[in-house]
Amino acid sequence: MSVSSFGYWVLGSLLQTYNTIRYGSDSMEARLAQALKDSAALRKTSPPWKNDEPHPQYYYTFDPATSSWTGKNPSDDASQAADSSGISGIVLYSWNIDFMLPFAEARMKPALAHLDSLLPSSSSTLAPVIFIQECTPSDLATIAATPWVRERFHLTDLDPTNWATGHYGTVTLVDSRLPITAAFRVHYSQTRMDRDAFFVDVSVRGKTVRLCNTHLESLALDPPFRPPQMQLVARFLREDKVHAGLAAGDFNAIQPFDRTLHSDNGLRDAFLELGGEEDTEEGYTWGQQASTKLRETFGCSRMDKVYYCGGAEVDRFERIGADVLTDGEEERSEIVALGFEKAWVTDHLGVKAEMRIVDEKIATRL
Repeated sequence: MSVSSFGYWVLGSLLQTYNTIRYGSDSMEARLAQALKDSAALRKTSPPWKNDEPHPQYYYTFDPATSSWTGKNPSDDASQAADSSGISGIVLYSWNIDFMLPFAEARMKPALAHLDSLLPSSSSTLAPVIFIQECTPSDLATIAATPWVRERFHLTDLDPTNWATGHYGTVTLVDSRLPITAAFRVHYSQTRMDRDAFFVDVSVRGKTVRLCNTHLESLALDPPFRPPQMQLVARFLREDKVHAGLAAGDFNAIQPFDRTLHSDNGLRDAFLELGGEEDTEEGYTWGQQASTKLRETFGCSRMDKVYYCGGAEVDRFERIGADVLTDGEEERSEIVALGFEKAWVTDHLGVKAEMRIVDEKIATRL
């Protein structure tokens, strides 16, 4: 175990002891502390990547003939197929599905069913892309086995090979009509929690649109790591060859500096661009479905966001995922017993943004 992993393991141990005494051994607080320990224990000690640098990876397409997912290497040549699709924009969905709660499959299945109900038709000029954070290895199996995912999407990960820890990570689903010209993961050097930014380049009308799925650092720890993490995300979104950049995920925005992470890095906040305001019920994505004790302690916050830059405009923004419940009566009862009002599939609401790709690459100031 590395020094940083050991320190994180110690932090988890201390939190677990404290929270077990205060709240009980099966509280959400105790589960959080256990999750810190588990993630540190499953951290990869000799990964094949260098932190803060792109680590290329395959993506996968389902082959009905063999009934299996086939790995593909992204290629710039794929952009030549873009003109036949008629796609004019991206409809982006981002949702954090809590990895600490039990019954992963009983929660992921209704979460996926909810996402399916929101998708546009397969002939829509808006191509759906789905970002999921806090995905577990078992979640990957559930996603890969889902019929509508197999029929309509490329999948970026089938196992945790490219995650920093075998515990949890991110996965992206890309409309199979979109040619993928690059896929790479950038592991943050400044993280205590094995976080990264996963990028996919797709071609829309021959223009490169870069998509970033990221889960920024949690909690209010010192020094804060969310600013350098978003700075790194913005650097890749703003590369000269990128016509439009879209970043979304659980940004864990809980401190004053989080309110300007977009403008500090030459990005725009989709919710704010359409007239949304901070500290309003319309913007909150965390707290409503948290355990009662956590909600009473921390209130609600706008953790989940969509940032963008370059040749893109936001036409619509909304929250998704409210009151989606876990499958199974027994499973629901056990989740409620952990301190929740209802057996929600996750403590986060998701976000949805309809993004139009425009010809002009709009400059933003740093």
